[in-house]
Amino acid sequence: MKVAFVSMSGVRVRTEELARLGVSLPGFVDRGQVIASLPSLAGITLAALTPSDVRLDYYDVADVKAAEVLEGYDLVAFSSFTAMAYECYAFADRHRAAGIATVIGGLHATLMPEEAKQHADAVCVGEGETLWPRIVEDARRRSLEPVYREEQPGRYDLSQTPVPRFDLLEIDKYNRLTVQTSRGCPLDCEFCAASKIYGRYRIKPVAQVMAEIDAILAVWPNPFIELADDNTFVDKRWAKEFLRQLRARQVRWFTETDVSLADDPELLDLLADAGCQQVLVGLESPRTSSLDRLDRANWKRQRRDTYERFIDEVQSRGVTVNGCFILGLDPDTPDVFPEVADFVKRTGLIECQVTVLTPFPGTRLYERLKAEGRLLCDEYWDRCTLFDVTLRPKGMSVDELEAGMRWLFSQLYSAAEQTRRRRHFIEVEKRRMRRMARA
Repeated sequence: MKVAFVSMSGVRVRTEELARLGVSLPGFVDRGQVIASLPSLAGITLAALTPSDVRLDYYDVADVKAAEVLEGYDLVAFSSFTAMAYECYAFADRHRAAGIATVIGGLHATLMPEEAKQHADAVCVGEGETLWPRIVEDARRRSLEPVYREEQPGRYDLSQTPVPRFDLLEIDKYNRLTVQTSRGCPLDCEFCAASKIYGRYRIKPVAQVMAEIDAILAVWPNPFIELADDNTFVDKRWAKEFLRQLRARQVRWFTETDVSLADDPELLDLLADAGCQQVLVGLESPRTSSLDRLDRANWKRQRRDTYERFIDEVQSRGVTVNGCFILGLDPDTPDVFPEVADFVKRTGLIECQVTVLTPFPGTRLYERLKAEGRLLCDEYWDRCTLFDVTLRPKGMSVDELEAGMRWLFSQLYSAAEQTRRRRHFIEVEKRRMRRMARA
């Protein structure tokens, strides 16, 4: 039996003005290029769960575009997020028309299984580790079920996850590989699908994470690793043990966290020594009012006064902060754009990521805006890029939101501004080195 796994990765901006800006503003497209170059962790994890007598080949979306149809397979499995859903459906339709069995899984299929079912012989709803072995066996018997669901969603024990098959990848194609240490996030923000999909927050044992990193080192001696987590350092005790063991591997890596990282000096001190290059943090807005009720416990609003301290504490230890901001939140008015620009410059943020509020299907935000009649259209999956406007903001018009984004991008992502931030970090590093020399 032969199985193909196709990762529907990559993202492109649909709004023409923003797409054109990407040509001239290097910082605007950098993060998108990084994401597009990441291999699918789901694909190589499921490969590790595939029976030894079944051949599984891994493909990126570019491979399918070139081939139109992957010939000679008994089953083709597609994994897609929302922005690539339409292309995923088109590829799956072509393979079904060619008589090849298909299954669709991933974030979007889990959120919209009835829609995905129209384009595949089977849909995988939820975490694939519990479902994939049954899907493969049913495909072998030519008896696929229309939908496969987890018996207990969000309860899969991460200590049971296999080491992904990094050996299947053409390493030269990628500038980083991914490892997952946790699933979900306890903050439960209205706009985030992670809590909807993953249920309760779960962490892998440190020893298991190290086994995955060692598997990467076996195929790439000097890797850059991106932790595929929504919030890595929730459990501070686990995090310290993780960093101590990671320090011995001497790898460079990037992850996502929240501002509570700055509450623990010992954890902060371990970051750079363990090879951390950058942490991405969802600041969302410099405005306290715009943070109100973003998450169920209103945690982010309560922590607004710690933002500046977080940035200083992390960057003073030689690790850059990538601060993320969301435009178009309900309290936002047109003067939020210069407020974001001022915050980035005033706090010395080295990197920043600016996106537009996006109501992904299945989220509480989507349900609320749909009930309020504020979605620009009922179905807009190819515009779920985080840069294309899909809603009617409360405090400004759609045109004002799009114009403000273009202005802010020109301020934050120009070559001159990128250079200014890099020079600032060099000065921060020089001060850190002087402190270390005196110590």
